[in-house]
This record gives sequence, C-alpha cells and structure tokens, in this order.
Amino acid sequence: MLFPLLLYFCQWKEKFSNSIKTNKRIDVMENKIKVAIIGLDTSHAVEFPKLMQDPAVPEQNQVHDLVATRCLRFETPFQNKEGLDKRQAYLESIGVMVTEDFDTAVADCDAIMIEINDPAKHLEYFEKCAGLGKPIFLDKPFADTLDNAVRIMQIAKENNVRFFTSSSLRYDVDFVDGLAKGVKPESAVVWGPVGRAPAGSSIVWYGVHAFEMLQRIMGCGAVSVNVSGDRKGYVCHVVYGDGRRGIVELTYGSYRYGGVIRDDREKEVLFQVSYRVPFYQMLIIEIIKFFKGESQVIPLEDSFEVMAMLSAADRSAATGRPEPVYVK
Repeated sequence: MLFPLLLYFCQWKEKFSNSIKTNKRIDVMENKIKVAIIGLDTSHAVEFPKLMQDPAVPEQNQVHDLVATRCLRFETPFQNKEGLDKRQAYLESIGVMVTEDFDTAVADCDAIMIEINDPAKHLEYFEKCAGLGKPIFLDKPFADTLDNAVRIMQIAKENNVRFFTSSSLRYDVDFVDGLAKGVKPESAVVWGPVGRAPAGSSIVWYGVHAFEMLQRIMGCGAVSVNVSGDRKGYVCHVVYGDGRRGIVELTYGSYRYGGVIRDDREKEVLFQVSYRVPFYQMLIIEIIKFFKGESQVIPLEDSFEVMAMLSAADRSAATGRPEPVYVK
C-alpha cells in the first residue's frame, strides 16, 4: 500500500518539534564534546577527526570544540579491509580508538556522527544510536530509500532524539557567497559529479551533493523530477508547484561543483566551488552548533525534500518518465 509520505511528514514535524524543546544541552567535560564516529568506509570518517585533533592541520582550519574519541569499524561494499586498515592506522595516530564493538565505540560519548558511506546501513545504525539519547549527525545521504528516511524520523521521535543530516556542499563558502547576492531564485542550474556506487543507487549516493545545493537555493516545494540519462551521466529537471524550475546536471568523473541562480527578469549569479576553504570545515562548524544545542541547523523538512527529490530522480532514471517527489 502506498504510504502518504507528505501528510505523515507534516504530522511528524509538529510532534517532533514540540518534543525536542525539553532536550537539554550537552554537558561538556573540559569544554570538549566527545564524539563517537560510527563507520569507517568513508573518507569523511577521517576528514572530520583530522580537523578536530591533527596538529598538522593549519591553525585556521582546526576546530577546537570537538574531540573524536572512538570509531566503530566494519566492512561494507564501499571499502575493503586494506582501506579500513589504512584509515584505522591514521585515526589511531591522532588518538582515536578504533573498535569493532558497538558498545565500546559509543561508551562515554556526548554525541554521535554516523559516517557510513553505504546508505543501506543508515537505518540500522541510526536505530542502534537513537536508543542512547545522544544528538546525532547523520552524514549524507539521509538513507538509501525514502521509506527508510521516514522510518529514521519515526525512530527519532520515538526516542526523543535530535538529529540532522546534510551534505557538506550546503555550507561551501563559494556557494554561500552566491546565495548572499540576494537573487530571487525563479530558476537554478546546479552541477556536480555522480559516482558509480558499489551497491545501491548512484544517484542517491552521490547526487545528494548537487541536490542539496538545489534545495538550499529553491527551498521546498518540488513536485516532480524528470531524468534523462546519457553516457556522461544524468540531467534532472525538477518542477516546482509555483512554476519555478531547477536543473541538476550529474556527470561521471567530473568532480566540479557550481551553478547559476536566476530571477525571471535581469539578475543572475554564477558560483563555482573552489575549495578555498575546506567544505568539511564549514560543515563541522554547523555540527558544533547543533551538538551544543544552539540550533537545529537545517529544518528537517529541507532534508526530507532532498531525499524525496533523490528518490524521484532515481525512479525517473529507471522508468524514463517524470516521477512525483512525494508519493501519495
């Protein structure tokens, strides 16, 4: 039976928003939030701790409010034993304990970062972590399927757990500078890479970066996605309920991000991600705010719409026809 996802999300949002008002801020020992890293099959599981505690990182790129204490290691189709061994050696060199035991990994932590490259494992490990009552950052994408994203939100509500999920591209400085130009987004074109996923959907796994940028530009309100595939990748046409239009170009092997934001009359702004400030650094600044309880950072309806657009794009690539963003 088809699930009324949009109605469910609206009801869930109201109940969950009310429930988290009573959450207290974390008590931080020695002004450091102790973070458990769950997963080692993504480079992010190394890049975030590096910014937290590797003395070789330039001072202007270091963050000082978090410390990664332990990391849970397990194999997935996205990383083999040799790759995990190399990452473990690095993490241990900067003071992170790496373990294959979940209870050991999360012992005595203040917050959790789920850093799992394989989206199919997000629901499983979110459910394990939610019972601890700690705030959670769930690295991109939200989940492997829209139904599993809904289930993650249900689990969060049942356990009264705060969480957010995002791609680092949402906070890239060049992208944010483009947004600050104040162009009213009547249409937008964004581009980025699409990797070939070792398992599951390539669009969901790597298209999330470009769709995250589109969502931040346009806000919510997407109603359908139509995808055309070719040897270079995918072109995704997103239709909005108010008549606006978004285009997402996903290209194999081209690891460049950028876009154009236009109004209907005279203004447009081009942005190109230059990596002049590591976007991992900009995201971790937002993670710190969230772990401290200062804000939700990203409205969960925004994250849900990113996942819903990815799901629609994946279905459209398979069917060859426009697919609804919210299944009714």
